[in-house]
Amino acid sequence: MRTTLKRGVGRGAGADGNGKAVLPPSTAPVVTRYQQPPPPSVTGFGILRRVLLGVLIVLSSLGIGIGGGAYLWFHQSVAKLQSHSDLKRVSKELDVPVAHHPAIALVIGYDHRAGIEGAGPSRSDTLMLIRADPIQNTISLLSFPRDLLVPIYCGATIQRTDRINSAYATCGPRGTLDTVRHLTGLPVNYVITVDFHGFKKVVNQLGGVWIDVDRRYYNKNTGASYDDYANINLQPGYQKLSGGAALEFVRFRHTDSDFVRLARQQEFVRAVKEQASHVSFFDMPSIVNDIVDNVEVAAGGHKLSGSDVVQWAFFAKNLPGGHIFQPKIQDVSGYAEVSAPQSAIQQAVNEFENPDVQSSKAANAAALGKKVKTKTPPPSSVTMTVLNGNGVQGAAANASYLLAQRGYKTVPPPNNLDPNTPTNLQSSFFHSKIYYDPGQSGSKQAAVALQQLMQPADVEKLPRTPWLLSLDPGSMLMVVLGSTFHGQIATPAVTETPKHVPAYVRYDPTQALNLLQPLKPKVPFTLEVPTVLEGSSYPDTLPGDVPARLYTITKGHKAVRLVFHDGAGEFWGVEETDWADAPILGDRSFRHDLGGREFDLYYAGSHLHMVVLHANGATYWVVNTLLDSLSNETMLAIAKGLKPLTAVH
Repeated sequence: MRTTLKRGVGRGAGADGNGKAVLPPSTAPVVTRYQQPPPPSVTGFGILRRVLLGVLIVLSSLGIGIGGGAYLWFHQSVAKLQSHSDLKRVSKELDVPVAHHPAIALVIGYDHRAGIEGAGPSRSDTLMLIRADPIQNTISLLSFPRDLLVPIYCGATIQRTDRINSAYATCGPRGTLDTVRHLTGLPVNYVITVDFHGFKKVVNQLGGVWIDVDRRYYNKNTGASYDDYANINLQPGYQKLSGGAALEFVRFRHTDSDFVRLARQQEFVRAVKEQASHVSFFDMPSIVNDIVDNVEVAAGGHKLSGSDVVQWAFFAKNLPGGHIFQPKIQDVSGYAEVSAPQSAIQQAVNEFENPDVQSSKAANAAALGKKVKTKTPPPSSVTMTVLNGNGVQGAAANASYLLAQRGYKTVPPPNNLDPNTPTNLQSSFFHSKIYYDPGQSGSKQAAVALQQLMQPADVEKLPRTPWLLSLDPGSMLMVVLGSTFHGQIATPAVTETPKHVPAYVRYDPTQALNLLQPLKPKVPFTLEVPTVLEGSSYPDTLPGDVPARLYTITKGHKAVRLVFHDGAGEFWGVEETDWADAPILGDRSFRHDLGGREFDLYYAGSHLHMVVLHANGATYWVVNTLLDSLSNETMLAIAKGLKPLTAVH
């Protein structure tokens, strides 16, 4: 995570921080790691709330449904979440978060198994980074395959190259933290460990979790062999899973890849987020008791407070649709042990750090065949003036040079004025300030885009302050560097303009028609036939599997689930039900009229995960594979191909 700069006087260096020309900065890490003294208290809607929410979501809906009224009881239990034993030492190594700015949590799910494996050390069964960004209103999840071969660290020392989950067995949570930080180059502000035996308890206290199960899962462990895997018995379809069934679902991986397993875990995250407002206050004491018995939290710089956790649920509830991002490590090879080039890991890290909040809009426009619209002007059309607000000699010149390297047009103050704030104000700028001129089109969007490169920085409308206006040559942006600026600019998010591609489909109504006809008299709503299928797909008729399942989805409501598998062995499906209030339906990204019928579109970043048709007093869901392998255009084509059973012959 480093950037190479050529030495010399850049074209932006003329706007000198102290009125003198300077050389551009030497090579430096892209990610700014500023550590401030621990605050005496955390007030407002601090970043800890955002990080903890993501953590609680992943760990089995730990933060769900906590209302403001719960605080009077809940704060008594928060102290039990504090770090103990090994995590106390880990907390001293964590980066101190900056309030109201992005922060990262490392979640370690471990399981000390009974039986033959009980004599060995625990290993981290689940390893995930969560980045919560209150500026962009996003949560990013980056999961690591547990069999990924990486250098294992304990402190600054490499122990060996081994599977990443062995770091926990080697050196406890500190080993996992050190290994992940060396692998990614990311700062980590929080470490959370959870015993998966507590996972089941918490899910059960919640009354179960609604999960969309993509296919039939079945195995009976007879104990006949050492490598026989765990029991599981799940039917396909949207359903409420108990704690035991949910754990079986998220941990299963024996007939597919570890990446599909990670996708199931992230499916669980989405499901919990969808249920965020459905937990009763009266259930909170039992839920929190199970949480504190099985979870420990280490925080950089300060302890948790009850108010931190209480307000987390509101962030989850109000997170916009499509704002949970799930980058994946690509180019992974191997079987029992897997590896990936460092470039692929770095690409995933870049996507994790720089989620593109416009990606779902751009991808949706492309899928619909519309011109992609963007309100953010390109750097080449953005003029800015950089001022020294931290008193560091050459700071403005260095920043101007780096921003010019990114394509921005840097303009010096008028009348040969030095680009410095008044001396008596320099100590008042802690974060950098990015002021935008509201009279210039796109200036606010340009400021927000620049903020991602200069965090921590605050975006504000240009004030009518005399000294600031005197230094403004009419630029779109005025940037005042604060004391948290250390001469580094982050790597911009890599965004590719999506292109419309033809849907990969075929017209084949008989496949589903034959499955649905026997079910027609058994449901109280009109069945819809998917007449258009993904080009390589057929109903899942493998031995023991269920291609069309009729079941009671909830009291008083029936559902039918059709299961298809594509040529790559992945599963997608169509859910049909008259239950209008399913939690999964509450988080749509867009609503469109397509061919005279109303569809809701559900995106995960740039991937269209689900398309829902509203008709006949029922809903019909086309659900992508766990890896979202069907293209957005293919998903739309399948959904538009839904036809009433009576109209298909």
